[in-house]
Amino acid sequence: MPLSSVDPASGRLLARYDPHGAAELEQRLALAEAAFADWRHASAERRRAGLERAARGFDERRRELARLATREMGKTLAAAEAEVAKCARVLAWYAENAERLLAPVEVATDAERSYVRFDPLGPVLAVMPWNFPFWQVVRFAAPALACGNVALLKHASNVTGCALALEEVFAGAGFPEGCFQALLVGSEAVAGLIRDPRVAAVTLTGSEPAGAAVGAAAGGALKKVVLELGGSDPFLVLPSADVARAAAVAVRARTINNGQSCIAAKRFIVHEAVYDEFERHFVATLAALRVGDPMDPATEVGPLATAAIRDELDSQVRATVAAGGRLLAGGTPLPGPGFFYAPTAIADPPSASPAAREELFGPVAALFRVPSFEAALELANATSFGLGAAIWTRDPAEAERAAAGLEAGSVFVNAMVASDPRLPFGGVKRSGHGRELAGWGLHEFVNVKTVWISGGRA
Repeated sequence: MPLSSVDPASGRLLARYDPHGAAELEQRLALAEAAFADWRHASAERRRAGLERAARGFDERRRELARLATREMGKTLAAAEAEVAKCARVLAWYAENAERLLAPVEVATDAERSYVRFDPLGPVLAVMPWNFPFWQVVRFAAPALACGNVALLKHASNVTGCALALEEVFAGAGFPEGCFQALLVGSEAVAGLIRDPRVAAVTLTGSEPAGAAVGAAAGGALKKVVLELGGSDPFLVLPSADVARAAAVAVRARTINNGQSCIAAKRFIVHEAVYDEFERHFVATLAALRVGDPMDPATEVGPLATAAIRDELDSQVRATVAAGGRLLAGGTPLPGPGFFYAPTAIADPPSASPAAREELFGPVAALFRVPSFEAALELANATSFGLGAAIWTRDPAEAERAAAGLEAGSVFVNAMVASDPRLPFGGVKRSGHGRELAGWGLHEFVNVKTVWISGGRA
């Protein structure tokens, strides 16, 4: 079945792509194996040069690549340009830092010399989502290539154009043929790819069910896996916070990428002393957002990526309101072509309702009133997810207590959660395991090898 790309702003078909058949997949896997045999021995300087050229490639093609992402998945053009620029930054960061982070670590033992070295594993299969079609891929590819692995990309089918553009950028940067390849296949092919002995490891960014399936397949094949899954990130606001600023950032944190981000804030947990003020600012700012054509520079929220995503979100909203949630703004799909949904706020969702228990992937916020810091922390942790969390307070002791007590892979104080090449990124609980970015991400797909050297004297 062809892979289809559809414009979310109009619902019109953009392109169809023929999937790779068995012969093409075999050829690409063999090419990856051959490329690894070369690239694993590449010098630090050679790897650095490739990463630097790739960074320049993203910078030079920023406008073109951004327009492609906007057409295929609907993010605003400004957001797409920022995403491409971030890809360039992470490639440049690994170009600058990988050699240092991969240097052997000397360890004092009874040996004449003992040390730990970091060797690449081989071709790494990446199963990637559509919501950040360039960043999610480069976030994995930059460290994988930096440590001598090669990359096989199975991208979401609705952003196949982006997958092919990524392959072009890395080829244009002078990486050996086969170092970065896009595999045009559906999800049904993933388990077989994981079982293939030439695939050394796998990483997935995506939904909880997809993560469970890939994790099971990787476990069955005894292969390393990193999973970055969903989130229902809490955003706590305490009495000492700058409430107006917190509310303004909260709206951005909920509607970033049209609300389709795993680390977008989704549950806004506000102390009763400042709840009314926060709700007033939040709802007014949310309702004033301009929804429309993502190519228009004035647009602040574009469409959802597919009709199915819009319809699922609407079902979750209706179920939450039917259960007793109080609708403050929005709550409906927008009329006309495309997959638009009104920015929405729901107050006091019941604990069993979708807005309180599930990940809502779109511009829908759930607001909760709590009586104390302890109640805020308890509610924040009352989820099966644990990706990111934000807390707004000007009390240093509260900030430290939150950093220690919040069950999340990232805690941001007086800021919205974001990923940064200098810091590890990932989650706990059902948000996945393993880390991306920084040195931790670089070391996920290496053989951490102990070397013990004795003089051999009797």
